[in-house]
Amino acid sequence: MSTQNSDDVREFLTSRRAKVRPEQVDLPGGPNRRVPGLRRSEVAMLASVSVEYYARLERGNLNGVSEAVLNAIATALQLDEAERQHLFDLARAANASTARRPRSSSRPATIRPGLQLMLDAVTGGPALIRNGRMDILATNLLARALHAEAYSTLRERPVNLARFAFLHRENAERFYPDWDLAADMIVAILRAEAGRDPHGRDMQDLIGELCTRSEEFRIKWGDHNVRRHVTGVKRFLHPVVGDLEFLFEGTELPDQPGWSLNVYMAEPGTPTADALRILASWEATREQEEDTADQNAHSASTARAAG
Repeated sequence: MSTQNSDDVREFLTSRRAKVRPEQVDLPGGPNRRVPGLRRSEVAMLASVSVEYYARLERGNLNGVSEAVLNAIATALQLDEAERQHLFDLARAANASTARRPRSSSRPATIRPGLQLMLDAVTGGPALIRNGRMDILATNLLARALHAEAYSTLRERPVNLARFAFLHRENAERFYPDWDLAADMIVAILRAEAGRDPHGRDMQDLIGELCTRSEEFRIKWGDHNVRRHVTGVKRFLHPVVGDLEFLFEGTELPDQPGWSLNVYMAEPGTPTADALRILASWEATREQEEDTADQNAHSASTARAAG
Protein backbone atom coordinates (compact mmCIF):
# COMPACT_ATOMS: atom_id res chain seq x y z
CA MET A 1 0.00 0.00 0.00
CA SER A 2 1.49 3.32 -1.06
CA THR A 3 1.68 6.44 1.08
CA GLN A 4 -0.48 8.23 -1.50
CA ASN A 5 -3.17 5.57 -1.26
CA SER A 6 -3.10 5.72 2.54
CA ASP A 7 -3.48 9.51 2.45
CA ASP A 8 -6.36 9.29 -0.03
CA VAL A 9 -8.18 6.69 2.09
CA ARG A 10 -7.75 8.70 5.29
CA GLU A 11 -8.85 11.99 3.78
CA PHE A 12 -11.78 10.45 1.92
CA LEU A 13 -13.20 8.63 4.95
CA THR A 14 -12.63 11.61 7.23
CA SER A 15 -14.32 14.01 4.82
CA ARG A 16 -17.32 11.70 4.32
CA ARG A 17 -17.73 11.21 8.08
CA ALA A 18 -17.77 14.97 8.57
CA LYS A 19 -20.66 15.31 6.12
CA VAL A 20 -23.10 13.02 7.97
CA ARG A 21 -25.12 14.76 10.66
CA PRO A 22 -26.13 12.66 13.70
CA GLU A 23 -29.85 13.25 13.12
CA GLN A 24 -29.51 11.74 9.63
CA VAL A 25 -28.75 8.37 11.22
CA ASP A 26 -31.08 8.70 14.24
CA LEU A 27 -28.32 9.64 16.70
CA PRO A 28 -28.52 12.50 19.21
CA GLY A 29 -26.86 15.72 18.13
CA GLY A 30 -26.45 18.80 20.26
CA PRO A 31 -24.19 21.86 20.52
CA ASN A 32 -21.50 20.16 22.59
CA ARG A 33 -20.16 17.88 19.88
CA ARG A 34 -16.49 18.57 19.20
CA VAL A 35 -16.34 17.13 15.68
CA PRO A 36 -18.34 17.95 12.55
CA GLY A 37 -20.54 15.08 11.55
CA LEU A 38 -20.23 11.68 13.18
CA ARG A 39 -17.68 10.44 15.67
CA ARG A 40 -15.52 7.46 14.75
CA SER A 41 -17.24 5.42 17.44
CA GLU A 42 -20.63 6.19 15.89
CA VAL A 43 -19.51 5.07 12.42
CA ALA A 44 -18.11 1.89 13.97
CA MET A 45 -21.39 1.22 15.75
CA LEU A 46 -23.45 1.81 12.59
CA ALA A 47 -21.16 -0.47 10.59
CA SER A 48 -21.05 -3.16 13.29
CA VAL A 49 -17.27 -3.14 13.60
CA SER A 50 -15.06 -2.33 16.53
CA VAL A 51 -13.90 1.24 17.12
CA GLU A 52 -10.30 0.08 16.89
CA TYR A 53 -10.89 -1.58 13.54
CA TYR A 54 -12.66 1.43 12.05
CA ALA A 55 -9.93 3.74 13.38
CA ARG A 56 -7.38 1.58 11.55
CA LEU A 57 -9.35 1.96 8.32
CA GLU A 58 -9.65 5.71 8.72
CA ARG A 59 -5.92 5.99 9.32
CA GLY A 60 -5.64 4.80 5.72
CA ASN A 61 -5.08 1.06 6.11
CA LEU A 62 -7.52 -0.92 3.97
CA ASN A 63 -5.29 -4.01 3.71
CA GLY A 64 -7.37 -7.15 3.98
CA VAL A 65 -10.70 -5.37 4.38
CA SER A 66 -13.64 -7.49 3.23
CA GLU A 67 -16.35 -6.50 0.78
CA ALA A 68 -18.94 -6.89 3.54
CA VAL A 69 -17.12 -4.41 5.77
CA LEU A 70 -16.70 -1.94 2.90
CA ASN A 71 -20.42 -2.13 2.21
CA ALA A 72 -21.20 -1.62 5.89
CA ILE A 73 -18.90 1.42 6.08
CA ALA A 74 -20.41 2.85 2.88
CA THR A 75 -23.91 2.45 4.28
CA ALA A 76 -22.97 3.99 7.62
CA LEU A 77 -21.45 7.02 5.85
CA GLN A 78 -24.43 7.23 3.45
CA LEU A 79 -22.19 7.12 0.41
CA ASP A 80 -23.85 7.47 -2.97
CA GLU A 81 -23.08 5.10 -5.85
CA ALA A 82 -20.03 7.04 -7.05
CA GLU A 83 -18.60 7.40 -3.53
CA ARG A 84 -19.18 3.72 -2.80
CA GLN A 85 -17.38 2.73 -5.99
CA HIS A 86 -14.53 5.08 -5.10
CA LEU A 87 -14.14 3.42 -1.69
CA PHE A 88 -13.96 0.01 -3.36
CA ASP A 89 -11.41 1.34 -5.86
CA LEU A 90 -9.24 2.64 -3.01
CA ALA A 91 -9.46 -0.74 -1.28
CA ARG A 92 -8.56 -2.53 -4.52
CA ALA A 93 -5.46 -0.36 -4.87
CA ALA A 94 -4.51 -0.91 -1.22
CA ASN A 95 -4.78 -4.68 -1.60
CA ALA A 96 -2.75 -4.88 -4.79
CA SER A 97 0.70 -6.46 -4.74
CA THR A 98 2.88 -5.05 -2.00
CA ALA A 99 5.77 -4.85 -4.47
CA ARG A 100 6.30 -1.36 -5.81
CA ARG A 101 4.15 -1.07 -8.88
CA PRO A 102 5.48 1.11 -11.71
CA ARG A 103 3.30 3.93 -12.89
CA SER A 104 1.42 2.81 -15.97
CA SER A 105 1.86 4.85 -19.10
CA SER A 106 -1.30 5.46 -21.07
CA ARG A 107 -1.09 4.28 -24.67
CA PRO A 108 -2.21 6.77 -27.31
CA ALA A 109 -5.98 6.57 -27.57
CA THR A 110 -7.09 4.71 -30.67
CA ILE A 111 -10.71 5.13 -31.66
CA ARG A 112 -12.19 2.17 -33.48
CA PRO A 113 -13.70 3.08 -36.84
CA GLY A 114 -17.05 1.84 -35.62
CA LEU A 115 -17.05 4.28 -32.71
CA GLN A 116 -16.28 7.22 -34.98
CA LEU A 117 -19.03 6.15 -37.39
CA MET A 118 -21.43 5.97 -34.46
CA LEU A 119 -20.53 9.51 -33.40
CA ASP A 120 -20.85 10.81 -36.95
CA ALA A 121 -24.30 9.22 -37.20
CA VAL A 122 -25.50 11.49 -34.37
CA THR A 123 -26.56 14.63 -36.26
CA GLY A 124 -29.13 16.08 -33.85
CA GLY A 125 -26.67 17.21 -31.18
CA PRO A 126 -23.06 17.12 -29.98
CA ALA A 127 -21.66 13.66 -29.24
CA LEU A 128 -18.19 12.85 -27.96
CA ILE A 129 -16.07 10.23 -26.26
CA ARG A 130 -13.86 11.30 -23.36
CA ASN A 131 -11.71 9.45 -20.88
CA GLY A 132 -11.62 9.78 -17.10
CA ARG A 133 -8.93 12.45 -17.16
CA MET A 134 -11.21 14.66 -19.27
CA ASP A 135 -9.42 14.25 -22.61
CA ILE A 136 -11.76 14.58 -25.61
CA LEU A 137 -10.87 11.49 -27.65
CA ALA A 138 -13.41 11.66 -30.49
CA THR A 139 -16.27 13.90 -31.58
CA ASN A 140 -18.96 14.42 -34.15
CA LEU A 141 -19.15 17.69 -36.07
CA LEU A 142 -21.44 19.41 -33.55
CA ALA A 143 -19.22 18.46 -30.59
CA ARG A 144 -16.24 20.01 -32.33
CA ALA A 145 -18.32 23.11 -32.93
CA LEU A 146 -19.55 23.22 -29.33
CA HIS A 147 -16.00 23.02 -27.94
CA ALA A 148 -14.45 25.37 -30.51
CA GLU A 149 -13.24 27.65 -27.70
CA ALA A 150 -11.32 24.84 -26.03
CA TYR A 151 -9.83 23.65 -29.33
CA SER A 152 -8.65 27.15 -30.25
CA THR A 153 -7.33 27.89 -26.74
CA LEU A 154 -5.31 24.72 -26.12
CA ARG A 155 -2.35 23.63 -28.18
CA GLU A 156 -2.08 20.16 -26.64
CA ARG A 157 -3.93 17.25 -28.23
CA PRO A 158 -6.11 15.62 -27.19
CA VAL A 159 -7.95 18.64 -25.80
CA ASN A 160 -8.23 18.34 -22.02
CA LEU A 161 -11.28 19.99 -20.46
CA ALA A 162 -9.69 20.13 -17.00
CA ARG A 163 -6.77 22.17 -18.31
CA PHE A 164 -9.20 24.40 -20.19
CA ALA A 165 -11.39 24.99 -17.13
CA PHE A 166 -8.62 25.73 -14.62
CA LEU A 167 -5.63 26.99 -16.58
CA HIS A 168 -7.60 29.21 -18.98
CA ARG A 169 -10.16 30.46 -16.51
CA GLU A 170 -11.19 33.60 -18.41
CA ASN A 171 -12.02 31.66 -21.58
CA ALA A 172 -13.66 28.84 -19.60
CA GLU A 173 -15.92 31.24 -17.71
CA ARG A 174 -17.23 32.51 -21.04
CA PHE A 175 -18.04 28.95 -22.09
CA TYR A 176 -19.47 27.67 -18.78
CA PRO A 177 -22.17 30.08 -17.50
CA ASP A 178 -21.82 28.45 -14.06
CA TRP A 179 -18.07 27.91 -13.98
CA ASP A 180 -17.96 26.82 -10.34
CA LEU A 181 -20.50 24.04 -10.88
CA ALA A 182 -18.70 22.85 -14.01
CA ALA A 183 -15.35 22.95 -12.21
CA ASP A 184 -16.73 20.91 -9.29
CA MET A 185 -17.99 18.30 -11.73
CA ILE A 186 -14.67 18.08 -13.55
CA VAL A 187 -12.72 17.64 -10.30
CA ALA A 188 -15.17 15.00 -9.04
CA ILE A 189 -14.75 13.01 -12.26
CA LEU A 190 -10.96 13.28 -12.01
CA ARG A 191 -11.02 12.15 -8.37
CA ALA A 192 -13.09 9.09 -9.30
CA GLU A 193 -10.70 8.23 -12.14
CA ALA A 194 -7.67 8.64 -9.87
CA GLY A 195 -9.20 6.08 -7.51
CA ARG A 196 -9.95 3.68 -10.37
CA ASP A 197 -6.45 3.91 -11.86
CA PRO A 198 -4.11 5.17 -9.10
CA HIS A 199 -0.96 4.23 -11.03
CA GLY A 200 -1.82 6.06 -14.25
CA ARG A 201 1.19 8.23 -15.12
CA ASP A 202 -0.78 10.65 -17.28
CA MET A 203 -3.36 11.15 -14.54
CA GLN A 204 -0.75 11.75 -11.86
CA ASP A 205 1.08 14.21 -14.10
CA LEU A 206 -2.16 16.08 -14.85
CA ILE A 207 -3.14 16.34 -11.18
CA GLY A 208 0.35 17.54 -10.28
CA GLU A 209 0.23 20.18 -13.00
CA LEU A 210 -3.22 21.44 -12.01
CA CYS A 211 -2.41 21.51 -8.28
CA THR A 212 0.76 23.48 -9.00
CA ARG A 213 -0.78 26.01 -11.37
CA SER A 214 -4.31 26.50 -10.03
CA GLU A 215 -5.24 27.36 -6.45
CA GLU A 216 -8.92 26.80 -7.26
CA PHE A 217 -8.17 23.26 -8.42
CA ARG A 218 -6.01 22.56 -5.37
CA ILE A 219 -8.84 23.58 -3.03
CA LYS A 220 -11.48 21.57 -4.88
CA TRP A 221 -9.19 18.54 -5.13
CA GLY A 222 -8.78 18.61 -1.37
CA ASP A 223 -12.54 18.19 -0.88
CA HIS A 224 -12.30 14.55 -2.07
CA ASN A 225 -15.66 14.69 -3.81
CA VAL A 226 -16.34 12.02 -6.43
CA ARG A 227 -19.17 11.80 -8.90
CA ARG A 228 -20.53 9.84 -11.84
CA HIS A 229 -22.18 12.16 -14.32
CA VAL A 230 -24.63 10.21 -16.47
CA THR A 231 -27.66 12.46 -16.98
CA GLY A 232 -28.87 16.00 -16.42
CA VAL A 233 -29.01 19.45 -17.99
CA LYS A 234 -25.95 21.17 -19.48
CA ARG A 235 -25.69 24.89 -20.22
CA PHE A 236 -23.04 26.58 -22.35
CA LEU A 237 -22.40 30.00 -23.86
CA HIS A 238 -21.06 29.67 -27.40
CA PRO A 239 -19.26 32.63 -29.02
CA VAL A 240 -21.21 32.22 -32.28
CA VAL A 241 -24.75 31.19 -31.31
CA GLY A 242 -24.97 32.28 -27.66
CA ASP A 243 -26.84 30.40 -24.93
CA LEU A 244 -27.28 26.65 -25.34
CA GLU A 245 -29.19 24.28 -23.06
CA PHE A 246 -29.03 20.53 -23.56
CA LEU A 247 -30.42 17.38 -22.04
CA PHE A 248 -27.34 15.28 -21.31
CA GLU A 249 -26.93 11.50 -21.31
CA GLY A 250 -23.68 9.67 -20.70
CA THR A 251 -22.69 6.03 -20.55
CA GLU A 252 -19.42 4.22 -19.96
CA LEU A 253 -18.00 2.08 -22.76
CA PRO A 254 -17.76 -1.41 -21.24
CA ASP A 255 -14.67 -2.49 -23.22
CA GLN A 256 -12.76 0.74 -22.50
CA PRO A 257 -12.47 1.37 -18.73
CA GLY A 258 -12.74 5.06 -17.97
CA TRP A 259 -14.10 6.01 -21.41
CA SER A 260 -17.51 7.66 -21.57
CA LEU A 261 -19.88 8.35 -24.47
CA ASN A 262 -21.63 11.69 -23.92
CA VAL A 263 -24.55 12.95 -26.02
CA TYR A 264 -26.17 16.40 -25.76
CA MET A 265 -29.73 16.76 -27.07
CA ALA A 266 -31.85 19.84 -27.65
CA GLU A 267 -35.57 19.65 -27.06
CA PRO A 268 -37.46 20.19 -30.34
CA GLY A 269 -38.72 23.73 -30.93
CA THR A 270 -36.33 25.34 -28.44
CA PRO A 271 -33.86 28.15 -29.21
CA THR A 272 -31.05 25.60 -28.75
CA ALA A 273 -32.48 23.41 -31.51
CA ASP A 274 -32.52 26.39 -33.84
CA ALA A 275 -29.01 27.39 -32.78
CA LEU A 276 -27.66 23.90 -33.55
CA ARG A 277 -28.62 24.22 -37.21
CA ILE A 278 -26.62 27.44 -37.42
CA LEU A 279 -23.75 25.87 -35.50
CA ALA A 280 -23.60 22.85 -37.81
CA SER A 281 -23.39 25.08 -40.89
CA TRP A 282 -20.75 27.28 -39.25
CA GLU A 283 -18.55 24.33 -38.29
CA ALA A 284 -18.84 22.65 -41.70
CA THR A 285 -17.79 25.88 -43.42
CA ARG A 286 -14.93 26.44 -40.98
CA GLU A 287 -13.56 22.91 -41.43
CA GLN A 288 -13.82 23.17 -45.21
CA GLU A 289 -11.86 26.43 -45.13
CA GLU A 290 -9.20 24.84 -42.95
CA ASP A 291 -8.92 21.86 -45.30
CA THR A 292 -8.55 24.18 -48.28
CA ALA A 293 -5.87 26.20 -46.50
CA ASP A 294 -3.97 23.02 -45.59
CA GLN A 295 -4.15 21.78 -49.18
CA ASN A 296 -2.90 25.10 -50.52
CA ALA A 297 -0.04 25.13 -48.02
CA HIS A 298 0.91 21.57 -48.96
CA SER A 299 0.82 22.40 -52.68
CA ALA A 300 3.02 25.45 -52.13
CA SER A 301 5.48 23.42 -50.08
CA THR A 302 5.64 20.72 -52.78
CA ALA A 303 6.20 23.33 -55.48
CA ARG A 304 9.06 24.91 -53.54
CA ALA A 305 10.68 21.53 -52.99
CA ALA A 306 10.36 20.66 -56.69
CA GLY A 307 11.83 24.03 -57.71
